[in-house]
Amino acid sequence: MNETIAVVGAGISGLLLARELKARGADVVVYEKSRGLGGRLATKRVEAAVFDSGAQYFTAKSERFAALVAAWAARGVVAPWPGASAHRWIAQPSMNALGKFLAEGLDVRRESKVVQVRREEDWWELTLEDQAAGRAGRLALTAPMPQSLALLQAGGVALPQTLAAELAALTYHPCLALLLTLAGPSAVPAEGVALADGPVRWVADNSKKGISPGRAAAVTVHLSAAFAAEHYAKSETELAALVLPGIASTLGAPVVKVALQRWKFSEPVAPHAQPCVWLPEMGLGLAGDALGGPRVEAAALSGLALAERMAASAGG
Repeated sequence: MNETIAVVGAGISGLLLARELKARGADVVVYEKSRGLGGRLATKRVEAAVFDSGAQYFTAKSERFAALVAAWAARGVVAPWPGASAHRWIAQPSMNALGKFLAEGLDVRRESKVVQVRREEDWWELTLEDQAAGRAGRLALTAPMPQSLALLQAGGVALPQTLAAELAALTYHPCLALLLTLAGPSAVPAEGVALADGPVRWVADNSKKGISPGRAAAVTVHLSAAFAAEHYAKSETELAALVLPGIASTLGAPVVKVALQRWKFSEPVAPHAQPCVWLPEMGLGLAGDALGGPRVEAAALSGLALAERMAASAGG
């Protein structure tokens, strides 16, 4: 019987890592604290409106990731953003569909919140909130780095000193996403619009993107990192009062409903130089955008890099 590998986090990094390890014959279990799959490849429904609330699109600049995206496109899982340049890819019918697709065939345990990981003699024990503990021979942590380090700290696991300092220094920008339902069609360009100044960095019409049904526009507004850091704790009502007057002409129709999505660990400020970390003597790996880079592609490549390192050290 194969040794079990536990992967914490079902974002694109963790899912691709798990798929690659399973393809090589490993017994893999993925633990995800939320109901959704795909991490920041997230979609949210607010009454009849549907919003891509996290990553709005992704690009494929490397040969390896481009080949993956081409295969997904051939399956109808992703497509170019309507009206935008072809290098912007979106999942079909919405961004969370890619996570669902990548999870197919995997043992993914959703709503399974790992609260600590502890190294025993030659295995890892995972303590879960309100569930029985899990056990694995090897462990891969793919959550945002502060969360992964907190799991290790809670279990009394000490990393090599230099590495521990490097990983602890990795920080993230937060993001606030206002999800706006409008009274009618918006004035937002079909390809979305990036704003350079002020509290707003990005505006996209999910109706024109092909995600949200009906005539009433469903608009995602991502606030800038600096603004989000300063106003992170504010409510949707407070944020709307600060932000909406300045983008009224961009929206082009009255706002009838406001919802809010907070992303505490949205984008790494300065990623680690290496695409992943693998400590064979501990049976411990770390992957994710804090190691690969702030883009979906980099997070994906980080997971694949860790899979290769883990497989190589296992001799398969």
